[in-house]
Amino acid sequence: MNYLDWIVVTVYAAGLIWLSYHLSKGQTSASDYYLGGNSFKWWQVGLSTMATQLGAVSFISAPAFVGLREGGGLQWLTYEFAVPLAMILLIVVIFPPLYKSGVISIYTYLEKRYNSTTRKLLSGVFQFSRAFAAGITVYAVAIVLEAVFDIPLWINIVITGVIAIIYDYMGGIKAVVLSDVIQMGILFIGFLFCCYFALDLLGGWSAFTENLDPERLTAVDFSNTGIGSDQEFGFWPMVLGGFFLYASYYGCDQSQAQRILSSMNLKDVRKALLFNGFCRFPTVLLYCGMGLLIGTLAMTTPTFLEQIPEGQSDYMVPVFIVEYLPNGLIGLLVAAIMAAAMSSLDSALNSLSAATVQDFILPGRSPEEMTDAKQLSLSKKYTLFWGIICVVLAFAAGNIAPTVIEAINKIGSLFYGPIIATFVLAMLTTRITGFAINTGIVAGVIFNFFLWIFFEDVIFWFWWNATGFVVTVTVAWILSALKKEIRDSKTIVSPDLIEPRWKETFILGSYFALIVLFSVSIAWFV
Repeated sequence: MNYLDWIVVTVYAAGLIWLSYHLSKGQTSASDYYLGGNSFKWWQVGLSTMATQLGAVSFISAPAFVGLREGGGLQWLTYEFAVPLAMILLIVVIFPPLYKSGVISIYTYLEKRYNSTTRKLLSGVFQFSRAFAAGITVYAVAIVLEAVFDIPLWINIVITGVIAIIYDYMGGIKAVVLSDVIQMGILFIGFLFCCYFALDLLGGWSAFTENLDPERLTAVDFSNTGIGSDQEFGFWPMVLGGFFLYASYYGCDQSQAQRILSSMNLKDVRKALLFNGFCRFPTVLLYCGMGLLIGTLAMTTPTFLEQIPEGQSDYMVPVFIVEYLPNGLIGLLVAAIMAAAMSSLDSALNSLSAATVQDFILPGRSPEEMTDAKQLSLSKKYTLFWGIICVVLAFAAGNIAPTVIEAINKIGSLFYGPIIATFVLAMLTTRITGFAINTGIVAGVIFNFFLWIFFEDVIFWFWWNATGFVVTVTVAWILSALKKEIRDSKTIVSPDLIEPRWKETFILGSYFALIVLFSVSIAWFV
């Protein structure tokens, strides 16, 4: 990097901090800090939601999986198959009751339906898993900064974390959403530039197809069940397990649901979810293509390949940026990746703070004691607290999975099934008691831990999302039937809020079939 790159990075970082400071001036309550006064349009929420999922980690780790990781390739596209199907469940079942309830923490809804134990249990699970995921995000960006700046990894983790904490401490959800919109645009430009330069270095399309490993073009394996040795990324585990993963992540994870709840109205909620269901696959296809191009360049360029540490494929994109892109563009991409990581991190910190304050601090406190100013002060204080925790956790991130993006999904898959089961049962039935659902949650998580410890090499971890759901529902249903005498009398189930939404269902269902067909045919197109 030269002075031009440093100028670009500095100006971009300063601009984001200024934006955060400017947006902080209108904050007067915790609701402003966490929901932004419900002032966001559907496209802002949609881009922000997608940017958090397709941010710095995707820019670094997913192309590494596609282009270089052993056993990788375009099967990464199967990650996206279940997204449109999950959006149907969220549009029809999950978000209408959540949005109408007016909650800040989605786990508050569970106390109204079940009891305070359910609320605190799932809020605690969210805080544990999201803090680890945020730490992994910091670690992913530290890899880039280490390759670019030649500074030890631990220093990069601390610096990235501190900047993100300051940024989030000031801006709240408004800064999170608006910076995400900016970041998404710049990352998209970055994808295109990387593809262009990699293709040019390879000598054009013909040279690329001649040197490309054809096995990396296989995207869909219908015979792969995800059960047995070397059975991963098959069609069925990615669709069925992925359905529960994405429904839980987008609908029952505070970090995502919070920004969707900040939409102007329920109509915009539906549009934002529909937008995400449609736009994720083309974006993922773009960075998968980037991974194939850069991976092929690495395999045909010994000097490039030698600079990537053995077993550390996540270094592929950072090394490419440093060695093969012109100055100025290097700075822009580094700034975009830093901003993407900080944006993902600050949304996590904002939601972790919301869950802590709303679910553990405010209950039992009188309105006179917890004024708007006091709640806002507590919100910022716990943002700082969780920022420190996430930075500490980042140091352990590199030993969880071969690539950091797999690590995030692997941790989440322990909990996503039980979490989505809890919300679905809350909204579709009055039969389940608080005691039954709490026991079901614990049983589902323990069962998944059991699979991880004893059957990790036999049952692909994507199935954990489905097994956790099934175990939680089964245990909760049986206990509710056996313990009728302790059935909770309260219910907030509102059938009038749940509509079939046939138009959205048909559109998203058809789109699911289309992307599967395209993925099956992609080798022929290339």
